[in-house]
Amino acid sequence: MEIKYEYSRKRSEFGRPCVFSDLLAEVTVNIPPDPALAEDFIPQDPVDFAVQEGPVLAGHEVNTERSQVTIRGVNHVEGGWPKHVDPKNQELTTRYREEVEREEVYTKTIQRLGFVVEHYIKQNNTIDIYEEYFEEEEEEDEDEEHPSAKIICVIRDPNNPRRMCTHLSWHPDSNRAVAVAYCSLDFQESRNLNSDSYVWDVEKPYAPELTLKPSSPVVTLEYNSKDWYHMLGGCYNGQIVYWDTRKGGLPMEMTPVEFSHRDPVYGAYWLPSRTGTECFSGSTDGQVLWWDIRKLSQPSERLVLDISRQDQLKDALGASSLDFAPVLPTKFLVGTEQGIIISCNRDAKTPPEKIANIFRSHIGAVYRVTRNPFFPKVFLSVGDWTARIWTEELMDSSSIMETRYHSSYLMNTCWSPVKPAVFFTVRSDGVLDIWDILFHQKEPSLSVKVSNDPLLSLCSQDNGRIVSCATKMGNVSLLELSPGLCTIRKNEKTLTSTMFEREARREKVLQDKYKERLLREQEQLRAQPEQQEDAVQTFQQAREDFLASIKAERRRRGLEAPGEVTGMGRPGHHSRDPSKGRAQGEPQGEPLSVRMKRRRQLLAKRRRSKASRRRRRMPRSVCSGCTFLSPPCQSCCRDRATVPRPGSSPGLCALSALLGWQVEDPDPTAAPWPLHPYFLWCE
Repeated sequence: MEIKYEYSRKRSEFGRPCVFSDLLAEVTVNIPPDPALAEDFIPQDPVDFAVQEGPVLAGHEVNTERSQVTIRGVNHVEGGWPKHVDPKNQELTTRYREEVEREEVYTKTIQRLGFVVEHYIKQNNTIDIYEEYFEEEEEEDEDEEHPSAKIICVIRDPNNPRRMCTHLSWHPDSNRAVAVAYCSLDFQESRNLNSDSYVWDVEKPYAPELTLKPSSPVVTLEYNSKDWYHMLGGCYNGQIVYWDTRKGGLPMEMTPVEFSHRDPVYGAYWLPSRTGTECFSGSTDGQVLWWDIRKLSQPSERLVLDISRQDQLKDALGASSLDFAPVLPTKFLVGTEQGIIISCNRDAKTPPEKIANIFRSHIGAVYRVTRNPFFPKVFLSVGDWTARIWTEELMDSSSIMETRYHSSYLMNTCWSPVKPAVFFTVRSDGVLDIWDILFHQKEPSLSVKVSNDPLLSLCSQDNGRIVSCATKMGNVSLLELSPGLCTIRKNEKTLTSTMFEREARREKVLQDKYKERLLREQEQLRAQPEQQEDAVQTFQQAREDFLASIKAERRRRGLEAPGEVTGMGRPGHHSRDPSKGRAQGEPQGEPLSVRMKRRRQLLAKRRRSKASRRRRRMPRSVCSGCTFLSPPCQSCCRDRATVPRPGSSPGLCALSALLGWQVEDPDPTAAPWPLHPYFLWCE
């Protein structure tokens, strides 16, 4: 049924405004619920509703007017000549110039204008119209800015379980991408982890730009600065791999296992050769190998890191880090697991001569060593709890500068590519430290808590603006630094060079003084005549020192009676000298009754001591009362500290050595009564 309603209205009433008024609420219709209708419906629970909170935007395209641009050339024609002179005729123009130069008006005009031009030239040389008057004030404003860093991007390992980020390398072309090597360095890892590594685009951190698929997990990755499409990788099984990123993620070629390293490759660098195909690598198996990617069947050269210069692989030191600077194409640095830094020279004739200098740097392994980009002879190393700065001008000395000892391990470091006095360090507690040694040498200028996991890798862009840090759980954080940390100041390079030279001179002076003192001590030892020790005299002196210490201790504790004479300490003789008579050790000048009473007390004391020894099984020991008795009496077995600690007295040490005694620590569970802290057991 179609419902139709027609109405009519005047044309003049169209468009009239509506008039609203306030009215009370009223119920128009009331429809009560009908339970019978509920049987025709099915309740839906839960009910999902979608709500779009974003604003609705409309896209409009506008075509602007396009202007036509054309390039036209203009030919300049020489003018100003009279009509009867042809400018193209060189003879006529030369003749006319000579006629004008001979005129008096020309000479006066040149002289008058010459003074004016000379005045303006001098004025221009005196006042530089292009001079920047407020340049220093702008630099001061920048210096007042506090150093800061903020995380702008975090790249996470897409695999599960997560792996360590062992190395980072920025793309040489405007740092648009970063290559990350993922590998688990845990000893005997039982899990079957993925061996892929990735190349990430900084602007698209959610998916890798390229997936590298090696046969073994990659420990280190490096871009070729000459050919951006070639990448070099060192694997966990010791092989060297290279990729051509234009042809995908599969390796182009790899070294055979029998000619590769025996341990993981912790460092691999490209060499600045003409072809751009040469590289070298270092591993903890104690070898440095040179390769050419055009022929990876075997290494072109080999160096064994034997600091004894015997070229023995069994005595070689494992390379835990490697550094190469293109400004020194024949030299490189090797950090070892034993805490020694080796400076090598490839141009040496024999392999032992290639090990130029040795720096004994850290207590543990050297995790990273790197040269200063502005001063190649100065290099930085990280190991144990400190970072140290060295110079190759001082061969056998210690570091010229070092940081304070941290509570956590320092894992990696790198110099700033734009500021010669700034370097970065990462720690095992997830903190990034930024050091500016021109201002603070013992404290970092800025410390940033990047992650709760240990930071393992560190790399800076070429412009020094962004620093990348990688964690043990596979996260790569990109931090943007403030302008003060990535902009070189005026005379900063000169000040840094002066500081390094000053510290090197100071270290050299200290080294010379130390050598002088050693020579002086050696001369004094040579000047003194050799004295032979008398064994009998040494024994007698040791015995006297021992007995004197016991007697002094008994007197201090009040255990020695006023009239008691201490015996000579022979077995079986109590408080008397066996070389004398029985009554020689007793005090003289007393009545017989007093002496008998004293004798009865002494016998009763001995009986009690014997009964006590029968009840307790006493060890063979030395006490203050009966010096060499076996077993000791009851009165002295309660003495705790009457015998000095072995090694504290020279006489006691010599006595123990001559008698063949062995010093052992007491066992408090051996007997229930108090014992001496140290016992002398006769062999």
